Amino acid sequence: MPTSIGSLAQWRQTLGSHSIVVADFYADWCGPCKMIAPTFESLATKYAKPNRIAFCKVDVDNQTEVAQQYGVSAMPTFLVLRNGSVIETIRGANPPALTAAVEKAAKLAGPGAGSGAMFSGVGQRLGGSGVGRPTAAAASGSRALARPDLGAFLNGLVAFFGMYFWTLFSLDPYKAAESSPFARGHNPLAGRPGTTGGTRLGGSGAPRPRFGTMADVSSS
Repeated sequence: MPTSIGSLAQWRQTLGSHSIVVADFYADWCGPCKMIAPTFESLATKYAKPNRIAFCKVDVDNQTEVAQQYGVSAMPTFLVLRNGSVIETIRGANPPALTAAVEKAAKLAGPGAGSGAMFSGVGQRLGGSGVGRPTAAAASGSRALARPDLGAFLNGLVAFFGMYFWTLFSLDPYKAAESSPFARGHNPLAGRPGTTGGTRLGGSGAPRPRFGTMADVSSS
């Protein structure tokens, strides 16, 4: 629907916020004005675009200052303004001429309308470029982090069962575990007299060597 101009300030605000303004200068007592009014309203419904094209009705009896500014002396008079300047004038009730002028003005306004077009396009990352899909390097890095280290798991599993069977049939499990090739940090000379590798299990000095356990397997 066309906007009814109620003040000079509103008229100036409309001119400033739209690139194209189509104005119908009319009077309530004007017969031809009433006859062409449905055509003007139909064009407004079809072509009005927020922040692009505005359709206004200016009552010359109430807004004499606006009418005098453009020298309007006959009703109806239609003005097409672009960026505040008159680019076309249609005098009288002439629907074909009015329609042609509006269609021409709509092309000057360009495609698109409304504030929604301002928010289209690729999203922007703060301080960077558009947000898109992760790069191939980042994706492959994520897959590498998610893939378990099968070799380390198998090695730990072999160490655990090797230690278990190594000490299972031994008369001295601790001694057997100490000298087992599956012991972590194995030192065959540890605890033997005449060596500097420490003392035997249960004695003072160096702590006992760590043996492979399920906890070791899981932490390896």
